[in-house]
Amino acid sequence: MLGSNQAVVIGNQRVPLDIFIPIAILLAVLLIIVELPAWLLDMLLITDLIVAILIILMSVYVKSPLDFAVFPTIVLVETIFRLGLNIAATRLILAKGHIKDPVTEEPIGAGHVIPTFAKFVAGGNLVIGFVLFLMIVVVQFIVITQGAERIAQVAARFTLDAMPGKQMAIDGELHAGLITPDEAKKRRRDIERETDFYGAMDGVGKFVKGDTIANIIILAISIIGGIVMGFTYFRNEFKGIVDILQTYTILTIGNGLVSILPSFLVSTAMGIIVSRAASESNLGEDVISQLTGQPKALKIAAAAAAFLAFLSLLGMGLPWHFLLGFAALFYYLSTKAENKQVEVEVQKQEIQKEQRKEEQRKPETAMVYTIVETLSLELGRMLLGLVDEAQGKKLLERIPSVRIAIAKEVGIIMPGVQVKDNMDLKPTMYVIKIKGVKVGQGEAHINKFLAIGPENVIKQLNGITTVDPAYGLPGVWIEPAEKPQAEKLGCMLFDPVSVIASHLTEVVKNNAADVLGRQETSLLIENLKKTHPAVVKDVIPELISIGEVQKVLQNLLREKISVRDLVTIIESLADAVRYTKDIYELTEYVRASLAPAISDMLAKDNVIYAAALDPQIEQIILQNLQKTEFGTFPVLDPNVSQSLLMSVAEFLRYATNNGYQPIIITSPTVRRHFRKVIERNFGQIFVISYAEVSHNYQVKNIQIITANIQTNV
Repeated sequence: MLGSNQAVVIGNQRVPLDIFIPIAILLAVLLIIVELPAWLLDMLLITDLIVAILIILMSVYVKSPLDFAVFPTIVLVETIFRLGLNIAATRLILAKGHIKDPVTEEPIGAGHVIPTFAKFVAGGNLVIGFVLFLMIVVVQFIVITQGAERIAQVAARFTLDAMPGKQMAIDGELHAGLITPDEAKKRRRDIERETDFYGAMDGVGKFVKGDTIANIIILAISIIGGIVMGFTYFRNEFKGIVDILQTYTILTIGNGLVSILPSFLVSTAMGIIVSRAASESNLGEDVISQLTGQPKALKIAAAAAAFLAFLSLLGMGLPWHFLLGFAALFYYLSTKAENKQVEVEVQKQEIQKEQRKEEQRKPETAMVYTIVETLSLELGRMLLGLVDEAQGKKLLERIPSVRIAIAKEVGIIMPGVQVKDNMDLKPTMYVIKIKGVKVGQGEAHINKFLAIGPENVIKQLNGITTVDPAYGLPGVWIEPAEKPQAEKLGCMLFDPVSVIASHLTEVVKNNAADVLGRQETSLLIENLKKTHPAVVKDVIPELISIGEVQKVLQNLLREKISVRDLVTIIESLADAVRYTKDIYELTEYVRASLAPAISDMLAKDNVIYAAALDPQIEQIILQNLQKTEFGTFPVLDPNVSQSLLMSVAEFLRYATNNGYQPIIITSPTVRRHFRKVIERNFGQIFVISYAEVSHNYQVKNIQIITANIQTNV
């Protein structure tokens, strides 16, 4: 590419190329004043046409409008130069249009280019030449110039509107260190150039439009002036009136055509430039790649061409062989485009594969595998259809209802469930994990129903005998055809999705303390702030931290106490934390404040049927407490502990056989210590204190929990 310091050698002198631009501008002015010889006019007309061709080719091959930023100036200079040529040509037509070649009798006074254009383009026919001139003028003026001018106006407006946003984006990238100051400066300059370019193009459109109007006026003046000159001054040079009319008219039409064609090319170039979007390739490459980049469209076009060829063979009269050629071409291009798409997809997959390999080589990639999901569900191969999108993702659709049930019953927000396949499991097995540890498993069968009922009823059904994973009840997986028989026998029926969802619900409820993390606790507190800001204000984190609130909530959840009434919990903590910071003592305060909820959960007809702990045992427990840095723990004599656990086991059998909930009631000071004694063996037993019984509920002792304490006497 030639730069600003390039030059050509003329004789022994080195002449810079940039000197030709001011020469062209001065020459355009001189053309209006000085009469040119015919040979020089021919050279300048050809130069104008060649320059117009160069301009339109440049507009096609530039990749961005800013690559041809001098286009508005070039169009302005070229328009003035062409108007000067038009005036110079009109002068020669009027002054020397009567001079003819003695052999061919062709008018040569205005040079050879003008009559040649009239003869070649219009075929020597005045009507054809005039009609062609008018058609080119109409297309240029109404279609190309108007459209390009409008595009330039809109582009200038939107470019100007977008300028502040682009400037801010550049500043942001510069401050973030993504680009250097020099690059930021270059980008700002490009934005300014783009704005100036489209603004200049808007003005250039008016120059081109004026040039078209001037061509029409000059045409009319030339015809009228030529006829007047022929009749007035050169009548003796012509054979008659017809010869005068024909000579000056054909010269004028030729001049109009040789002037309008470069103007038409420049107008077209203007339309291409202003409608050109920035691209990595030129216009020709973009057009070819985009027109041939959609195989479906090409196949439809091929089918349409083939159909027209078929109609032509039936008598429509169109050139069927030409249409078949188009059909074959389009089909070939569509096949080639499909193959290219396949190649691109294969290359893309290869690149992605290499990128994955490269990522796996990085040490930080292993960090992904150090993250443990709070709650995960692993499915065997046969159960993957339950999460398949094509089959409705039934299991995934059920999880939100599980989350709502947990929130209502337990009072916590169940975290997201990571569902994934595990090919190491049996095809029909699933596993539930909390923080990577298996806490539940079961089996489910696609397209079958789990029938649950008494064992003597279950035996009457044909299927796969099992145990309900959620509640431990006997069941059998039956085929859909057995469903009416199971309903007739009074069995409860569940599909695989319901079985897994119920099991997941029970697992989360039973392990709610492990599911509740600090993040989930923070979400609960934030939600409480929105509805009860006064409750949270001045308590969290001023008096008690979120971590301490989490531990209290976990203590409640371990004993199946719902934390849904978070308002009461926080209020009681606010009162109790002024006297103690011990998490277990704070938990006991909270339990006492939740007495109505605990009583309602355990009572039957406002009566709590419970076994009372022997006061003597309570005294022994209080006397054998040991304080450590991790808390206060009861340390009982092994014989007493064994005897006490046997008494608890006997009560559990009694309560189960008689339909009672297993509840043991103690004094408030002993409750949590007694719970620690029995929780490893009898975690399902509710241990409450008298402080947790609401005033409108009664306690009925159904047994006494005692122990053989002779060894301590």
